Amino acid sequence: MGVDGRNFQRQYKNTLSNFSDWSQKDHAEDYLVYPKNIGYCLSIDETALSNGELYTIITNKSKKGKKGSIVGVFKGTQAQDIIKFIKTNFNDQQRRMVKEVTLDMANSMNLIIKKCFPKATLVIDRFHVQKLACDVVQDTRIKYRWEAIDQDNQQYKLAKNEQREYKPFVFENGDTRKQLLARSRYLLFKPSHKWTESQTQRAEILFQNYPDIEQAYNLSHHLYLIYSRNITKPVAMTHLAQWFNQIENADIPSFQILKRTFENHYENIINFFENRSTNAAAESFNAKIKDFRRQFRGVSDVKFFLFRLTKIFA
Repeated sequence: MGVDGRNFQRQYKNTLSNFSDWSQKDHAEDYLVYPKNIGYCLSIDETALSNGELYTIITNKSKKGKKGSIVGVFKGTQAQDIIKFIKTNFNDQQRRMVKEVTLDMANSMNLIIKKCFPKATLVIDRFHVQKLACDVVQDTRIKYRWEAIDQDNQQYKLAKNEQREYKPFVFENGDTRKQLLARSRYLLFKPSHKWTESQTQRAEILFQNYPDIEQAYNLSHHLYLIYSRNITKPVAMTHLAQWFNQIENADIPSFQILKRTFENHYENIINFFENRSTNAAAESFNAKIKDFRRQFRGVSDVKFFLFRLTKIFA
């Protein structure tokens, strides 16, 4: 309509949007609270708004990422600061009405929920737990890949010194050793019944030449199966105990570290099997924030960005 974009943006910010009269403008960069949006089931997660600056966001899961979702937005991840803001702006009745909160394994978030929502059950998101197991598998693969790259470089240098053509060893599917380890990345994330024909062939070659990767993959897949089954909490505890025994028998140091992590957060991890609650709502909301940020090609004015975000989602 012939309106200059930058001029309209200034008019919207200064006049049309009521940003100058925003009741939370003075403390927006430190915290934003919406007590009326609190509910029985919450999610807590962290996200970066600009320049890697982290904000902790609490959302109401029942609103499904729409209007009324945001309960609180807090700058940083310092537990003591966030606890102070929540206790100051939410009364005891509001804080005690929360029955369940999904979160990741961050100790700061664990402390925030325990101090601020005393009646809430803490549930560690299954996808964070499974990702740790997948990371162990990928770390094992990457370790062997670097060894393969180093071996390939040495053989190439030797062939060059001997003035002969270097021909790397090729498996029956056409992959060299380093290609096999690079191209196996995605199949190790998937359960075996979802592999394509070429992935099945590649996996057979990979596991035949690297038994450690097969052992790590089987342990990770076993955890995936435990989470996938619709089982009760006592049954899940039995399955996890068996999985711990398998880790003890496996000679993979990273899985031993993962087992100790499980032991430290065991109660909150096992709570998943009561209602099978996940932190997917928080992850979905983070994706919406990133998309909102992308539309504006970054965040130059954090206060105004938060104002617009809360207009839509709070």
